[in-house]
Parts: sequence; C-alpha cells; structure tokens
Amino acid sequence: NRYRGLTLVLTFLCYTSYHLSRKPISIVKSQLHPNCSALGPNPHNDSNSSTWCSWAPFDGDNYKELFGALDNAFLVAYAIGMFISGIFGERLPLRYYLSGGMVLSGLFTLLFGLGYFWRIHVLWYFIVMQVCNGLVQTTGWPSVVTCVGNWFGKGKRGLIMGIWNSHTSVGNILGSLIAGVWVSSAWGLSFLVPGIIIAAVGILCFFFLVEYPEDVGCSPPLHHVSPCSKNPEGITSNEGPLSISGQSSRDHLNSPKEPAEEPEAISFLGALRIPGVVEFSLCLLFAKLVSYTFLYWLPLYIVNVAHFGAKEAGDLSTLFDAGGILGGIFAGLISDYTGGRATTCCVMLVVAAPMLFLYNHIGQNGIGTSIAMLVVCGALVNGPYALITTAVSADLGTHESLKGNAKALSTVTAIIDGTGSIGAALGPLLAGLISPTGWNNVFYMLIAADVLACLLLTRVVVKEFRGWCGPMARQRGYVQP
Repeated sequence: NRYRGLTLVLTFLCYTSYHLSRKPISIVKSQLHPNCSALGPNPHNDSNSSTWCSWAPFDGDNYKELFGALDNAFLVAYAIGMFISGIFGERLPLRYYLSGGMVLSGLFTLLFGLGYFWRIHVLWYFIVMQVCNGLVQTTGWPSVVTCVGNWFGKGKRGLIMGIWNSHTSVGNILGSLIAGVWVSSAWGLSFLVPGIIIAAVGILCFFFLVEYPEDVGCSPPLHHVSPCSKNPEGITSNEGPLSISGQSSRDHLNSPKEPAEEPEAISFLGALRIPGVVEFSLCLLFAKLVSYTFLYWLPLYIVNVAHFGAKEAGDLSTLFDAGGILGGIFAGLISDYTGGRATTCCVMLVVAAPMLFLYNHIGQNGIGTSIAMLVVCGALVNGPYALITTAVSADLGTHESLKGNAKALSTVTAIIDGTGSIGAALGPLLAGLISPTGWNNVFYMLIAADVLACLLLTRVVVKEFRGWCGPMARQRGYVQP
C-alpha cells in the first residue's frame, strides 16, 4: 500500500508538471499582442501607434494565425510523437524514459522563455522550441498511465484514476497562476519557472519511481475479476510486500526474474485489434479537440469578450480546469458503479453541447454566471476526456483478449492519446482560423465536435446496454439463464 501511494503521488506530480509547463503559452498570448492604446501614449515615436507594445513577430494583423501556428507546432509534434512513444515505452525502462523526457521538456520550456531576455523576434525560433517540446512531452502520458496500471487492478480503477487524473487540471491551474505573476512584467519568466519545476520533478522521479510491483517483491494486481476471486485488487495483507507462489517476500526480492516469464510487447496493429480501441480513440479525437481549444484559447476569449486584463482572464480560466477535476472524479465514480465507461462518456458529451451554447451566449452576463458556467462546462468537457485517457486506456491495455499480457498498456495508451492529440492539434488551429469570423462560429465548431464524439461511441454503448439488459431479463424470467 505504501508503494501504491508513492506511485500515485509521484506520477501525479510528474504529469502536473507536464501540464504546468504547457499552460503559459495561452496566458502569454494576450501579452504578445495587447491593446497598446490602453497603456497610454507611445514612447517610441518611430513605432506603429497601435502595436508599439506588441512583441514582434506577433504585432501584425495576422497575430491570431501566428498564435494558431505556435499551438499547432506543439500539438502536431505531440500527436505524431505519441504513436512512436508508446512503442518505446514498452521496451525501455519507464523510469529513465519518463525522467529523461521531463528534463528535456524543462530545457525547451526554458529556451522558449529565454527568447524574451535574448530579444528574439523570429517566428521560427519559437516554432522550433514548440516542436521539440511537443516531441519530448510524449514520454509522459504512456509512462504514468502504465505505472499506475501496473499497480492497480480493475476494482475501483475509474474512481482512483478519476481522482488521480486531476493532475491535468491542477497543472493547468498552477501553470496559469504562475504564468500570470510575470505575464505583464517579464513574460519570459512565465516559461522559465515552469521549465525549472518540470526538470526538478523529473530528477525526483528518477530516484524514487518504482515501475512494477515485482521490482519490490509485491504481487501484481488482478486486472480481471473472476468468480473465484474475492479480492480484485490482489491484496491479502496490509503488512508490506506479498508472497508469490509460497515464497516469502524476502525470497522473492532475492530471486531474479526469469527471462521466459517476460511477455513480449504487443505490436501496433495488435493493439488496434483490441475491442474498443478504435472507437474510444476516435471519440477522444473530438473530445480532446474541444478540451484543448479551451486550454489554448479561453484566456484570449475572456479578454476579447468580457474585456478583462491578461492576469484576470488567466485566473478566471482556471475555473474551467477546476470543473474538469470534478468531472473526472464524477465520471470515474459513475462508470465504476454502472460498469458503463462508454455510456458515461456519451451522456456527459450530450449534455456538454447545450452547455457550451449557453456559455457563449450568457456566460459573460455577470461574474457569478461566468464562474458557474465555466465550472459546469469544464466538468462536462473534461470528464469524458479524463475517463478515456485513464481508466478506459488501462482497461483496454489489460483486456481479456491479451490473456494476461499487460505489456500492451503503454502502446494502447499511446494509440488512444495519440489519436486524441490529432484533435488537440486541430482544435486550436481551427479556432485560430475561425475566430476572425466571430466567436460564435468557434463555439458551433466545438458543439459539432462534441456530437461527433458521442456518435462514435454508439456501438460500444449499445453493447453495454445489452450487457445490462441480459441479466435484468433473466431476473424477470424473460430469458432462460
């Protein structure tokens, strides 16, 4: 239990720092092209009177397209790298892979922020930093989900991972608050501080993360509950490591693993054949499109529509992530109770569509309304996204069709999140292209994406309903057992 707690805390801190380092760009955008007329007279007589305070090359009329290019550089690199990352994650020591990626991510985040102090005004520099950071950040998600999946069986996986997955929203909130401190004075520090934090957590992970229960003499959890198993988590005692095959814990610690016992890592095509992987991957594509559009564009939307300052808009946008924490926990709890992961996602996506419409039309009618709508929309948008990337990925990575081979966890997680990352790349790009025509059109695009995400889960939802109706019909005498 102590090792389980350590694994949860360490992986929580790891992925919190990943999102903490991604968030500053959305806060800094409003400072790269602010409303210069609000700052008083132009002190530089040779500068453009309307954009003298902007940061070149984002001082032109095409600044929204350039912001979209920055977002897209990170997200496309992340989406492409994710499919490769899962394959490496199955074959390399996760501790080295995860901590190395975090240190490199810290380096590229630092280099982006140093562009302020080095007075770099060349677009390609910032795009290259975003591409490199997107590639190395793919080491994170497959690694942390695999580590947690190695330690926890299916029992209450939805609730545990729903709570654990709050690291995404906590990272976004902390990233917004940290970036907001320096956004108006020296925006380079908004990247330097998160870069140092993620590198430091990566070093901590290198020294203390335990990848597998077997590494410390604990028995692995059961990923499938059988009628004969009264303990789905595989726990028989709270007193330290468990014995395996009659051996004491100390004997097991001293006995080396036999090479023959190591299962082979699954292939990419083999992972795609696992029932449900394709449906949930495509659903996540559209669900993550909505989530990441809010992640990258919500502060700018609040500045433009509600006319708040950059810091106030960044602070207010954290309420969307606070709602995401509640939504992830709620989705995990309900899906554990009902056994319907797909149905839970589908219901939340259906309700999210009208809530997005309402937020766009009445969300700025007062600070109270704005706060309430942001929390509700955050819960409904991020709930399905959180459930699919955590409990669903772990379930499919240890699917019964694998016959006990859990070496597919990293690959399955990478396929699902990699496909979702394509949507994450498309969302901010489309928002950058559509927003000049009006924010209403951006929200119509997000609503359409939510509906498509729901429709893609139809087959799995029908299968879950049949699974529920079968036992009910037998109990009522309609079907012979």
